[in-house]
Amino acid sequence: MNRISQLDAIIEQFDLNKHPFYQDWRMGTLPVDKLKTYATEYQAFVGTIAAGWDTVGEAGYADEERFHELLWTKFKAELGEHGTSSLPSTETLVTASKNLFGTPVEALGALYAFEAQQPHTSRSKLDGLKEHYTIGEEGQEYFKVHADDFAEAELIREKIASLTDDEFARTKTACTIVCAAMYGALDGIYFARETVNA
Repeated sequence: MNRISQLDAIIEQFDLNKHPFYQDWRMGTLPVDKLKTYATEYQAFVGTIAAGWDTVGEAGYADEERFHELLWTKFKAELGEHGTSSLPSTETLVTASKNLFGTPVEALGALYAFEAQQPHTSRSKLDGLKEHYTIGEEGQEYFKVHADDFAEAELIREKIASLTDDEFARTKTACTIVCAAMYGALDGIYFARETVNA
C-alpha cells in the first residue's frame, strides 16, 4: 500500500460524511440548535488551518484560509450565533491541530486529514443547507468555495511523496490524530445535552 493509500485508509475509518451529525444534516433532520452549536464550535478549528499552511511554506493557501474563516463567520451569523466554543471535544481538536501545525512534517498529515475530506463534506453540507435549512447565499459561501476544491489535498500529496520513511511515519500519526479528533468533535456536538433555559 503506497503512502497516500495508507492515509486514505485512516481517513476512511473516520469518514466525517458517515458520522450521524453530517448524515442528519444532509437529510434535514439535524435540529437547528445543533447546527448553531456546530457553527460556534467548529469555528475554533477552522481558525487554526492557516497556521498549518504557513508552516509548510504555502503562504498563499494560508491567506486563503484566513479569508475562509471570514466566510465561516458569515455562516455563523446567518444562524444568529455569536458565542465561542466551550465543548471539551472541540478543545481537544483545536489543541491537537495547533500542536501538529507547528512542524512541517506533522502539519502535512494534520492538513491532509482535513483537506482530503473537505470537498466531500462541503458538498454534502451545502446540499443539506439548500434543501432543508433557511440559510442565505452568504451563509452558504464557505461550503460553495470548498465543495469542488481538490487542489489543496493534491499539493499535500505531492509534498508527502518527498518525505523520508521516518518523516512519513510522523505524518501518518498526525493524520490519525486529527482524523480522530475531528470525528470526536462531531461526537461532542451531536451528543451534547441541550441547555435548558429556566
